[in-house]
Amino acid sequence: MEYTLLSKEQLLEEKLLLDKKYEELKSKKLNLNMARGILAKEQLDLTQDMLSVLKTKEDCITEVGTDCRNYGLLDGIPGAKRLFSEILGIPSECLIIGGNSSLNLMYDTIARNMIFGVEEEGSTPWAAQGKIKFLCPSPGYDRHFSITAKMGMELIPVDMKEDGPDMDQIETLVENDESIKGIWCVPKYSNPTGVIFSDEVIRRFASLKPKAKDFRIFWDDAYTIHFLYNDLASQPCLLEEAKKYGNENMVYIFTSTSKISFPGSGVSVIASSKHNIEAIKKHMSVQTIGHDKLNQMRHVKFFGSKEGVIEQMKRHAEIIAPKFKLVDEIFERELSGLGIAKWSKPEGGYFISLDTMEGTAKRVYEMMCDLGVNLTPAGATFPYGKDPRDCNLRIAPTFPPLSELEQACEALCLCVKLAAIEKLA
Repeated sequence: MEYTLLSKEQLLEEKLLLDKKYEELKSKKLNLNMARGILAKEQLDLTQDMLSVLKTKEDCITEVGTDCRNYGLLDGIPGAKRLFSEILGIPSECLIIGGNSSLNLMYDTIARNMIFGVEEEGSTPWAAQGKIKFLCPSPGYDRHFSITAKMGMELIPVDMKEDGPDMDQIETLVENDESIKGIWCVPKYSNPTGVIFSDEVIRRFASLKPKAKDFRIFWDDAYTIHFLYNDLASQPCLLEEAKKYGNENMVYIFTSTSKISFPGSGVSVIASSKHNIEAIKKHMSVQTIGHDKLNQMRHVKFFGSKEGVIEQMKRHAEIIAPKFKLVDEIFERELSGLGIAKWSKPEGGYFISLDTMEGTAKRVYEMMCDLGVNLTPAGATFPYGKDPRDCNLRIAPTFPPLSELEQACEALCLCVKLAAIEKLA
């Protein structure tokens, strides 16, 4: 029965039973982690052989004769550009291969625009334009929000719907406010909701008419091939769609192999228009002599092609899909029908978004910490860490073994129930 239909006496009776279970769990001194999208050991083992693919000096020579052990190829080796071109559906000349982190590329891009302006000739640096703003579809990725907050921008939340961000809201904002300079997006298996942006949403992004001529879309396609159960979800390429409206310079696309090969030792990429890429390379030539070409070559030789990456992702899914199913089964068993929670059922990506009863997420987080279960802090999925409804929690089920994940989820459901009763009684 829904908790809202219970009398105060019934709620307090239920609380007594739950309090007893809570104290029993607390006595077990749990030490469990569902805070970040960390790869399980079994996933890391899938890529172990990558470390030994460069056996001879000949293995280090690219198809254009460049020795990966030496200087050269600022924007990446041809094989790596070709691999990402296949994955993203974007021409190689519109790509730059980066280091081990797409987040680093995003930070650099924001910083470059703050200092020098966007790639258009005569563009005024963002930092010289007074107070500027950035749109943040929420719930969203906390590290995105941290970058723009660190740069002193005003962060504006945008509602997330089942098919992507609220485009009516976005169009109204960008068409009428010149101080809005960009938007963060995770278009496929979005963090944390698992939402897949619809074709219509992507078309509306491609055809935006921002008042600010230096407005940019930061399209973090981090989970572009991270499916869990069925075939990989397909989407139109935003860069190709934007070309139809003359907006290709408005788009930056990012991705990496952080959750495909080794987090912290993967390969990242930025994609944009040819014009933007050439301008970015000029800045890069001052900033760096180039990124780790040996690591790029390891990835090329290990995966070979997009098909090789897809096969790897099927093996990843075999390991983590049962974990997502387990979380959903426990939530259904423990929370369904109580009227105090709802959660996403993603087809890919790394997270489950849990909405508790309004005004209780922080309390749930506190209780989980007391039990020894580490979650992403309540509010982290909103700008400045402030969830206006205090209800959203991001669940990361990939790292713990199934036995520990079961314990953590049962503890979470217990805390969600207790927090709801405290709110109601």
